[in-house]
Amino acid sequence: MSRKQIFANLGGSNADNNEAAADRPRPRIRPILGSPDLVTDTVNSPVGMIGQSLNEVSERSKRAEEIEKKLAEGLAIVALDPADIDPSFIPDRMLASREADVGLVEAIREQGQQVPILVRPHPDRPGRYQVAFGHRRLRAVAEIGIPVRAVVRDLSDEQLVVAQGQENNERRDLSYIEKARFAQKLQLRFSRETIMAAMSLYKSDLSNMLSVVGRIPDDIVDKVGPAPGVGRRNWMDLADQLTSSKVNDVARSFLEDDRIERLASEERFKALLEYLKPKVEPKRSGILASKSGQKLAKIVETDRKIDISIDRKEAPEFASFVLEHLQALFEEHRSKQ
Repeated sequence: MSRKQIFANLGGSNADNNEAAADRPRPRIRPILGSPDLVTDTVNSPVGMIGQSLNEVSERSKRAEEIEKKLAEGLAIVALDPADIDPSFIPDRMLASREADVGLVEAIREQGQQVPILVRPHPDRPGRYQVAFGHRRLRAVAEIGIPVRAVVRDLSDEQLVVAQGQENNERRDLSYIEKARFAQKLQLRFSRETIMAAMSLYKSDLSNMLSVVGRIPDDIVDKVGPAPGVGRRNWMDLADQLTSSKVNDVARSFLEDDRIERLASEERFKALLEYLKPKVEPKRSGILASKSGQKLAKIVETDRKIDISIDRKEAPEFASFVLEHLQALFEEHRSKQ
């Protein structure tokens, strides 16, 4: 299938295409841009058009590469000044370190930009463009100081974020928290169905993601960074620790320490989570024995409590005596206070 066929629906449809689509049986398969809950027969919706055209790429792990290969093979590629291109109106990445982009910059410097980016005419600023996907390539090309190779398509806001989310999701190069924040920002403008389509999420996955990012203050996430190796469970653990404004302030102070700021993002996250988790109290234990050596009780002492455990088999009469006189011992103690 040519690249024009793949991206035709991003810019609109014609009568011939509509008639042909009506005659064809519609396969009931999971949309490339969504979950089974989004499977519908509505081909003419933005999500449906993109999902149906892209679904023909069979292997999930290769779909992003196939999309870009087809894009490079067929559609007209133009050279644009990077200064004329703005990022997507929904940011999907946190600020990356300089080292994270060095490899891409050097590869493009040596081999040129092999794969174009996808942009649309800016809806509010005539003469400018807006990125759908290819933000890292755009930054790398701008750093080198050469024009960027791009395909320009007319995209609605919904089509742009679906394409943006699809490309990032298939490449799996966004960290968990970046995906969660992307979903959170999409939620301000789009329905949950569109978000699930853009990010290939089930309802439960999206709900968990929004819950996690909603419980962690934005400034703490910014200080931690993208933490590329940290998954859902650990971010949930961090959210569980941040239970009050007092704890949040403790976390902020910890992250502002120069030694912590110098750590890589993933290590910063691990250090913060370890710092906030309740510490296991050191235990002091011993055995209470009679003068004859008979074991009477086991005593485990921490800073918070003392556990006295009496083995009924070892000292049944002593166990009964303690139970019988425990209240009297307490009253005797209280009378001396």
